[in-house]
Amino acid sequence: MSEQSGAVIKTANGLLQWVDKRLPVLDFWNAHLAKYYAPKNFNFWYYMGGFALLVLVIQILSGIFLTMHYKPSAAEAFASVEYIMRDVEWGWLIRYMHSTGASFFFIVVYLHMFRSLLYGSHRKPRELLWVFGMLIYLLLMAEAFFGYVLPWGQMSYWGAQVIINLFGAIPMIGEPLTEWIRGDFFISDATINRFFALHVIALPIALLGLVVLHLSALHQTGSNNPDGIEIKENKDEEGIPRDGIPFHPYYTVKDIFGASMFLLVFAFVIFFWPEAGGLFLEHDNFVAADPLVTPEHIKPVWYFTPFYAILKAVPDKLMGVILMGVSVGVLFLLPWLDRSPVKSIRYKGAWYKILVFSFAIAFIRLGMLGMAEGTPAQTIEMRVWTFVYFSFFILLFFLSKGGSTKPVPDRVTH
Repeated sequence: MSEQSGAVIKTANGLLQWVDKRLPVLDFWNAHLAKYYAPKNFNFWYYMGGFALLVLVIQILSGIFLTMHYKPSAAEAFASVEYIMRDVEWGWLIRYMHSTGASFFFIVVYLHMFRSLLYGSHRKPRELLWVFGMLIYLLLMAEAFFGYVLPWGQMSYWGAQVIINLFGAIPMIGEPLTEWIRGDFFISDATINRFFALHVIALPIALLGLVVLHLSALHQTGSNNPDGIEIKENKDEEGIPRDGIPFHPYYTVKDIFGASMFLLVFAFVIFFWPEAGGLFLEHDNFVAADPLVTPEHIKPVWYFTPFYAILKAVPDKLMGVILMGVSVGVLFLLPWLDRSPVKSIRYKGAWYKILVFSFAIAFIRLGMLGMAEGTPAQTIEMRVWTFVYFSFFILLFFLSKGGSTKPVPDRVTH
């Protein structure tokens, strides 16, 4: 090593020590990466949390660029989006990154939540971790809804009309509440301005705060694994979990590879299939909003349609709104509804496998029906799958306590 290289290294070490005395950089690095021990048997499902964080960064960065040219005005919003797509250099790419990113965000979040059902990541001692995750999910739905309105296309306008009018079903306060949300007696400039403020400033700040809490809770309790075994309960003489490995470099390298594969798929969709046949970007939303022309079939974006189908399955508007709210709220109770002595699906009986996969099929099918026209036959099917959806939580509570299980090994398996 030359004297010059040695001097550079010495200067860098000195600078790092200077910073570390004033900001605990090394403590943070050790606590959350180099000396954070994760189970050695992570599989494909454990990519999803990292993917969600990656998409969050993409959404924030692409959103910042979009706000530079977007006009939050009922008269100019649609034209400004067209301007971004046609005249801003690489504007079409940034816009498609943001719109595709919204759908990919929900894809990885739904898979992340399903992973928890498979391996019991919501169970003790991670109840608070699950609650923070569900609060993130609620904020994501609000963030996606407000962002969906901003392009001010036909489906943006009429979708907002339908969703906001749902609050009118609440007795006593329904009408004042809908007026307060709109900021006017009808959807107007005031609506788009407040939705823009919430989408760009208020909700992202709250979302980032919850993500920090979610990650802090994760690192406090430690990561779960496919066996549902607490690796912190089996440590060596130095206090290191026998079934754990440092997150860095082992899982950072693995996550970088997974992120590369994810970005390849993401880029393919952006360049070759950004509308996803009307699934990610509806065809009606490429037409400027017109309060005098109602689209033939009004429906929300695909990631809301399972809950929209539950709403449509109930004839009474108020009961439909209540049931839709309960269908989301009941997810918060999952850590206390699952009373099985084991966490992972690997060691639960056939009863749990049937429940979980029936629930997944019901959720997917409700999503498909929520995008359909709503014929009488489809309405009946919506009610059947709504019954299956809620049956999962009821049966889980009663069957999990005494359901058959297999012996759980003392150490994690590979």
